[in-house]
Amino acid sequence: AINRVQKFYDATTTFQSDFQQEFVVKAYNTKKTSAGSVTFAKPGKMDWVYTTPKDNRVVSDGAELKVYDASNKQLFQQQVNKSQYPAALAFLTGQGKLADHFTFELHPGDKMNFPGGYVLLGTPKVAHPAYSKVLFYVDAPTSQVRRVMIIDSQGNRNRFDFTAPKVNVAVAPGRFQFTPPA
Repeated sequence: AINRVQKFYDATTTFQSDFQQEFVVKAYNTKKTSAGSVTFAKPGKMDWVYTTPKDNRVVSDGAELKVYDASNKQLFQQQVNKSQYPAALAFLTGQGKLADHFTFELHPGDKMNFPGGYVLLGTPKVAHPAYSKVLFYVDAPTSQVRRVMIIDSQGNRNRFDFTAPKVNVAVAPGRFQFTPPA
C-alpha cells in the first residue's frame, strides 16, 4: 500500500487542493479550525493561502519558509532545512520517501471512519519533536492521500483534509514568492 502511494506522488509534479485544518490541543480540549487552498510543486515548494483566518499565508520556495500571521501583522522566516515543518507533508513536495522516514501499519478505512480507503499509521524512525505519529488517509482507487493527521508528543492533533485535489496542473512560477503587506 505504501508503495502505491509513493508511486503516485513520485509521478506528481504539482498538487493543488482546497483544505480544511483542525488543530486540537489535548491539554485544554480546545479546537481551532482553519481553511483555504494549498499548492505544492517539486522540488520543495508550497503555498498555503488561508481564507480562515483571513490572509494568513505559509510559503516556501524550497529554500526558505515564510509564515505570515495577518491578524498580528507578523512574518516568521527560516531555512526549510531548519524548519519543524513536518516530513509528514514533505512527500507532497517530492522530498524524501515515506518509507525512509516512517514505519507503517496498515488499517482498513472502515474501521478508522474513512470508508472507501485505508489508513497508514506512521511512526517516525527517528524521534521528532514535532510529531510522534502521522496518519495518512488514502483513497483506495487513486492512492491519493486525502487526509493527514499529525499527532505530537503531547497528544495534540493537527488534521488536514484535502478536498477537490488536482495534480500536475501548471503553476505560475511567482506563486512561491511572498512579500508581506507593509
